[in-house]
Amino acid sequence: MKAEKIREIDSKDLATRLKDGDEQMFRLKFQMSMGQTEGLKKYRELKKDRARMRTVLGERARSEQKGTK
Repeated sequence: MKAEKIREIDSKDLATRLKDGDEQMFRLKFQMSMGQTEGLKKYRELKKDRARMRTVLGERARSEQKGTK
């Protein structure tokens, strides 16, 4: 998912998607440890998406802090 699309999503939904991503990553790690390598591409993509989501959430948190000061 591109950063522009992630920025369009509200913070509450973004946090929910991040939590779902954590669960998916856990499952994919488990599958890969069992020898199923089909999940490697999905794992890498999910890892990048989660990083983008965390970045957008951090940007929003910092902008809210600036607004309150």
